[in-house]
Amino acid sequence: MNRKTRNLVMALVAAVGLGAATVPLAQTVSSVRGADVSAPELAPGNFRQLPDSPPIPRDYVQQPPLVPHKVDGYEVSLNFNKCMDCHAWSRYQEAGATKVSLTHFKDRDGGELSNVSPRRYFCLQCHVPQTDARPLVENTFRPAAGLR
Repeated sequence: MNRKTRNLVMALVAAVGLGAATVPLAQTVSSVRGADVSAPELAPGNFRQLPDSPPIPRDYVQQPPLVPHKVDGYEVSLNFNKCMDCHAWSRYQEAGATKVSLTHFKDRDGGELSNVSPRRYFCLQCHVPQTDARPLVENTFRPAAGLR
């Protein structure tokens, strides 16, 4: 490496190193309106999932159903989906679970598939378990009248 290139690399390393040293370790989070929504007490592990319960009512049209049970330790990977142990069409009755929706068996073009679509396979991207965590900001949302 020639001297000019080496000096440039050293200058970049120094600049990046100095820039990193000035970034604060703890950052606050603000809402769009400027309200402080930092919640250090809600860091991962500082809340608990609610106990198993009957299906939770939905608040709006097209809301993915909420998970009414604990999912700690559930494996949902490319090779295995623990949710399907109970929610698969072949097992839901014996498990007393809700079966996977027909919408999960369509590809992106609307074609029917014989198994759950890859884009719907990772359940916990849309279906979330309930916790005792406080809302980060005040919420006055009310469900649509048609869903009551």
